[in-house]
Amino acid sequence: MKATQRLHDLGQSLWLDNITRELLTSGTLARYINELSVTGLTSNPTIFNLAMQKGDFYDDAIREKTRADKFGETLFLELALEDLMQAADLFRPIHDATGGIDGWVSLEVSPLLADDTDATIKAVAQLHARAQCPNLFIKIPGTRAGIPAIEESIFAGVPVNVTLLFSREHYIAAAEAYMRGIERRIAAGLDPKVGSVASIFVSRWDVAVTDKVQGEFRDNRLGVAIAMRTYKAYRDVLASERWQKLAASGAQPQRLLWASTGTKDPAASPTLYVEALAAPDTINTLPEKTLLAFAEHGKVDTVLPLDAASAEAVEAVIAEFNREGVDDEVLAADLQREGTESFAKSWRDLMACIAAKSAVLARTQSDGLKP
Repeated sequence: MKATQRLHDLGQSLWLDNITRELLTSGTLARYINELSVTGLTSNPTIFNLAMQKGDFYDDAIREKTRADKFGETLFLELALEDLMQAADLFRPIHDATGGIDGWVSLEVSPLLADDTDATIKAVAQLHARAQCPNLFIKIPGTRAGIPAIEESIFAGVPVNVTLLFSREHYIAAAEAYMRGIERRIAAGLDPKVGSVASIFVSRWDVAVTDKVQGEFRDNRLGVAIAMRTYKAYRDVLASERWQKLAASGAQPQRLLWASTGTKDPAASPTLYVEALAAPDTINTLPEKTLLAFAEHGKVDTVLPLDAASAEAVEAVIAEFNREGVDDEVLAADLQREGTESFAKSWRDLMACIAAKSAVLARTQSDGLKP
């Protein structure tokens, strides 16, 4: 049995952290679903930026849309939705079979809106209405401005993937926003079943401390420790009286998702974070390279523990880093800010890439030349 199937049987969903038109047209994504137990997909501006720059898979569509006077963000969203709707169709049987727990794809709201609550709420509602897709998450960052947008979007019935969470505290803020939205729906007599996941970014912790610590502290322990601390908070939320009351009303759990699980340290195992974060009722979204490596030689030896001794051990690891000068609360805020800025840069680069392609394709079209 493949390691991917063993994780699936454990109760952890494996999603692909990638989307390209080539993945779809070549049948590769369908193969990953059938052979590697992939049950969902995530995207972000960086992924789409890389996809648009690679080859000519989008050229015909860009040429056609440019002729229809579609440019910039409008053109991109049409391309992205075309890809994601095709992927959503592939995952729809999984979505239906699991009662909406699994089988999702994700589209990020513009990261340029990360500090604007009202604009985010409006953009999320527009994307949701435009897609009309039951298994599409709209990704909203769990920033200070994003938290109220999450609550409002959940209240409006929009499935939300809360992105750019880096700590237990970030997760709890996102979980509470989700529960407030559901509580408001119940009070208004609306269906409490609205899908959501909370995405914790893991490997960026270890990258961030590489230049801050020495020796044994460069062994990629911090990211997993932060994830384990967050996992305990997640289980505590699901066991809480508040959540149990919502569940009894028909609400669906906001699942915890491990993001940024590709190993950045070339000296470490490429499956480090996948093997370390095996846990039921969670999701791990994997870069394609990490998925293939795990399918080939991954192991599922342990499951994230929840006992008091393990919780103490996790806190001891974080305390060691604190003594080395790593303030985890400050670093979590820095990582969220840097992640937001990185996605904003990728968004601007993506818009520039599309503009350049549109110009070249329009020029070659008018000149009667092949691009």
